[in-house]
Amino acid sequence: MNKMNTKQQINGTHFTKDINGRVVFQDPIMCSQFLKDYSGMDIFKDVRPEDIIDETKKYQAYLGITFESDTVNRIVLNGITDVPVFVVSLIEHKSDVDYNVAMQLLRYMVCIWTEYGKERLARGDGNPCNKRFRYPPIIPIVYYEGKARWTAGLNLKDRISMSEVFAEYIPDFSYKIICNYNYTNDELLAKEDEISLFMILNKVQTAEDMSELLRLDDSKLNEILRKSPKQTLKIIADAMWSLCMKLNVPQDEAVDYVGKVWNRDMGYLFENIEKMDIQEERRKTKEAREELVKTKAELEEAKKEIQTLKDQLNKKN
Repeated sequence: MNKMNTKQQINGTHFTKDINGRVVFQDPIMCSQFLKDYSGMDIFKDVRPEDIIDETKKYQAYLGITFESDTVNRIVLNGITDVPVFVVSLIEHKSDVDYNVAMQLLRYMVCIWTEYGKERLARGDGNPCNKRFRYPPIIPIVYYEGKARWTAGLNLKDRISMSEVFAEYIPDFSYKIICNYNYTNDELLAKEDEISLFMILNKVQTAEDMSELLRLDDSKLNEILRKSPKQTLKIIADAMWSLCMKLNVPQDEAVDYVGKVWNRDMGYLFENIEKMDIQEERRKTKEAREELVKTKAELEEAKKEIQTLKDQLNKKN
């Protein structure tokens, strides 16, 4: 794809500073890779893209709430179980830890179980009131991209007062937390798939992160892209655009870098970037804010002096 075609591709696409994590986990290829590489569950070791059915809209409509970075996937594991396995994924972009994710996951889980019982009853192949009826397993996962350590409790009971006293009456579960920054770039690249490349790009937040990215083996990056279907390649291209915006890369250069992704050629991708300027921009922003605070304080002091002068004049008159 030449530069002009890349520009047309970009001009026809809506880009945001941070690519929506839901787009990634709703892509069956990247979702299957994520489950195989990072869930730590043997039951998913042979999961295929065609085994994954995205049901996010269904359950968000059921809840009457739309969460921009939540996904619900039904996993059909033929030959292993005739009961589907549901995976609820929450994607946290924020640096600050969200301590209420366990409760958010619980809402999804109850919703899925309730709807599953209704569907089985409507089809006439099961009744939740019967002794032998069983609800499907649900795997709650939080994918965290923040750099700060995840300090929220992994159990629902951590959000309930006096949970030790009333332990037997409190429904409880734990969720799996997968922190992007717990993996080195080399560990991610060793997986040799698109989800790991996406995670590498999303790790870049500091100059040190950028240095680590530049150190990667170009041939391995190209090998990953060489087998990527178009819809998955687009996700990587969007992630590249997002990264360029974080680095304050001029748009013409960003177009070239995204074009390299579309051309499946990430070799020497950042050869012209000597350093990130994001730290410099943050420093300038901080200085500007400090100057503004100082100016406001001086203005308030001047107002007080003027008022004092006015009061003295009034007394003389």
